[in-house]
Amino acid sequence: MQTPNLPAIRALRPAWNKGRIVDQKRPLKPKHVWAIRVRLELAERHRDLALFNLAIDSKLRGCDLVKMKVVDVMASGKIKERATVMQSKTRKPVRFEISEGTRSSLARWMQEPLMIRSEFLWPGRIHERLHISTRQYARIVRDWVTSIGLEASAYGTHSMRRTKVTQIYKKTGNLRAVQLLLGHTKMDSTVRYLGVELEDALAIAEAIEI
Repeated sequence: MQTPNLPAIRALRPAWNKGRIVDQKRPLKPKHVWAIRVRLELAERHRDLALFNLAIDSKLRGCDLVKMKVVDVMASGKIKERATVMQSKTRKPVRFEISEGTRSSLARWMQEPLMIRSEFLWPGRIHERLHISTRQYARIVRDWVTSIGLEASAYGTHSMRRTKVTQIYKKTGNLRAVQLLLGHTKMDSTVRYLGVELEDALAIAEAIEI
């Protein structure tokens, strides 16, 4: 009698990266933000300072940030306090605040000769390119982080997107607010994006007395 070949029985183990974002880029800490700002201000790099500040305030993906137009942030010759941008990934609008420091740096950038009659907020320096590319933006971010001694491989354009919302979550524990600010359609995406784990949930619960 022949013994049938049965499939090998293996213990079912969850994948180590299930529910996680692999190689997630770190957000900048407040001390990193100020260190980069000071360097850009001292070097009078007006475009980079405006780009850096707006990247943090807007919390936009790089593909949306580089395509921003002057009309997105300016009306009647003044920088807006709030702006709305249509996200290319979700095709849904997201609103964000433009802080006083960011408005000041944007106003200064608008005075540059390159911005005369420019439709885009970050015009390309090559004539056939309307605005900087996402690859250029990635290189700019790399220069920012390495200028203050951070490891380039640990940070990227998503670091800029995550920086402010990480601080908002740490101070408030309000995931719904973070979801709205990031323009996520699902709360699960926000939880994974922030790297919220059980310890975070427990710390929030312990801080609440009822």
